[in-house]
Amino acid sequence: MFHISMLKKCMSDPSLIIPTENIGIKDRLSYVEVPIEILDRQVRKLRTKEVASVKVIWRNQFVEEATWEVEEDMKKRYPHLFEFGEIPN
Repeated sequence: MFHISMLKKCMSDPSLIIPTENIGIKDRLSYVEVPIEILDRQVRKLRTKEVASVKVIWRNQFVEEATWEVEEDMKKRYPHLFEFGEIPN
């Protein structure tokens, strides 16, 4: 576990300081999330229609961080997630 005392020790040691002028940063740095698996499915009833949603786990995220997405949109963007078998209910 990280303790404040460890940070104080590092901050007081000049040999541990990294000069920032040597670090190159790209102007157009981006990160694309990729869905890995559909964990669940639900249908919500609105006044005039029903909306199906799927719970999606994304690359580099924990199961607790999975998000609910509109099923129709996910099928258009990531059809490979729907090719193999049934979606959990």
